[in-house]
Amino acid sequence: MILLSPEQHTDYELIDTGGFEKLERFGPYILSRPEPQAIWDKSLSEAEWEKRSNAIFKRDKNSQEKGQWIAKDGMPDKWVFQYRTNTLHLRSKLALSSFKHVGVFPEQATNWDYIAKKLKQIPETKPSVLNLFAYTGIASLAAKASGADVTHVDSVKQVISWSRENMELSGLDNIRWVVEDALKFVQREVRRGNQYNGIILDPPAYGRGPDGEKWLLEESLNEILKLCALLLKKENFFFIINLYSLGFSALIVENLIKAHFGTQIHHEFGELFIPDSFGKNLPLGVFSRFSDQNV
Repeated sequence: MILLSPEQHTDYELIDTGGFEKLERFGPYILSRPEPQAIWDKSLSEAEWEKRSNAIFKRDKNSQEKGQWIAKDGMPDKWVFQYRTNTLHLRSKLALSSFKHVGVFPEQATNWDYIAKKLKQIPETKPSVLNLFAYTGIASLAAKASGADVTHVDSVKQVISWSRENMELSGLDNIRWVVEDALKFVQREVRRGNQYNGIILDPPAYGRGPDGEKWLLEESLNEILKLCALLLKKENFFFIINLYSLGFSALIVENLIKAHFGTQIHHEFGELFIPDSFGKNLPLGVFSRFSDQNV
């Protein structure tokens, strides 16, 4: 089991964590928002957090997820985040949502790099990639920018529109957008006999499909992974799964991957994290990934 953290980049910084909150910089703006795993004390004072923050998320009294942002003068509702490396230059619209999210999960940058690396190793003109529970689509952009034919699946129409904006901001085109329950889509793709070089999953702990379909991670993860094993090509392939659900062990993911993809694959599994500027490591979910490329 390994720990993975993305390389630091200019448009993101985790400044401080603690008191069930995190203080982050996205581009020029600093945000304070809830973080249930930051159970330790803050390194900076409450006054310093207040002084530095351009916007602070306050939960509604009767909700663990919903709330509202208290923004200072000069804080826009929307702005642009950039992720730039030697091989990728991705741009994404960020926004202050009522669910504390802003449109990007910076800990996933290590997987964006992995996607780009693995696609460059696949000796096909246009490898096919399926991104399930794809949210605002940064992983889809990484795949498209690396030469893949990308199918992007999410159950929320507004999120698909957001993803399309990100594609255009990044100077890309021709991603296939699918507004559908991910499990239903995968079941249909298996019946059609379709297969993909790369599959990416980032399922929530719970959710609803466009027709009210119920998704519970612990009830449906085994089934969708079983189907994904049928959709993944037998050569020139890669697979990534991320889970952010409190109490969901990386060992559970390891057992599922071995059960459905075999014990002969060499896969990485463990936790994603980001260190804050004071050296405290914030855990941000478990992952597993593997490919048939040894490099």
